[in-house]
Amino acid sequence: MTRNPRTPRRLSMIGSVALGAVVLSTGVASAEPSESQARERYEELQEELSTLNETYNTAQEDHAAAEARLDELQEQLEEAEEELRTRSGRVSTIVQGAYTGGAQDGFGIFFGGDADSALQNIADLDFLSAGQQEMLAEYVNDVDHAEELHGAAQEAEEASAEALAEAEEAMAEGESALEEQAEVLEELGGVDPTAAQGSTTGADGGSVAASGDVQAVLEFARAQIGKPYVWGGTGPNGYDCSGLTQAAWAQAGVSLPRTTYDQVNAGTPVSRDQVQPGDLLFFYSASAPSHVGIYSGNGKMIHGSNPSKPLEEVSLAAYWDSVYTGAVRPG
Repeated sequence: MTRNPRTPRRLSMIGSVALGAVVLSTGVASAEPSESQARERYEELQEELSTLNETYNTAQEDHAAAEARLDELQEQLEEAEEELRTRSGRVSTIVQGAYTGGAQDGFGIFFGGDADSALQNIADLDFLSAGQQEMLAEYVNDVDHAEELHGAAQEAEEASAEALAEAEEAMAEGESALEEQAEVLEELGGVDPTAAQGSTTGADGGSVAASGDVQAVLEFARAQIGKPYVWGGTGPNGYDCSGLTQAAWAQAGVSLPRTTYDQVNAGTPVSRDQVQPGDLLFFYSASAPSHVGIYSGNGKMIHGSNPSKPLEEVSLAAYWDSVYTGAVRPG
């Protein structure tokens, strides 16, 4: 298993997003803002919270990959050490007599210190055949290489764990900032611009018959409405936006990647006027969207937007159409 080559970029991104969340939480409500200003600020925080969620998902993936790589290399290191121990055991009696009088096993002599010392010890054993020396030197080098890889993997795992912790902290700060802004907006008589509002029919052409596979996707998605939005959630008790789309399309036998950053490339792009039920709709950025929903027909989508609201079916009119960036048809 290899580590995702995008990890360094992802880890560095987490730090900048975390800093952004701290800044956001300190400037939620200005003195006597207008309702329109409060609504605009809420929209900004909603977008940034979506980015924080996908950053958290990325950090989770990276940490899981780093842990798996570390486990894999730990096994390789143990196998290399065991093989060296077995090989050195074949000449341990000779080595014990020459070096320690039988007080230490061959493995300890060959690899009790660093690899250079072990290789020199082998070279000094002129009573060993050239073949024996070459064989032992080869396995000493194998263990040394395995230790180097294991050390690097351990450092990567520690770095990814730190990045995940930073993402969790930033996420909590972003959620708090949005909740505070929601209170400000409500006090000024405003309403959540991301909630279901406006007409549910229009340019999208109304309900479209869905194939059996897509129908299974939609039925699953609708069955999740009302469940809580959960950071990093992949079900069954709660989901985040990309966790919901991933689980829904699994009902049709389609395996989607975990994050919106990858899901946007997991299908055939379709134009806005050609979207059909089951298509994935993306928001905020065309190249790296931080939010996704499932188009359900009649100008609506099923999604989860933030922890303050359960999964819901909302109209695309107004807010969501204003931040729409593209659609993809999986399969």
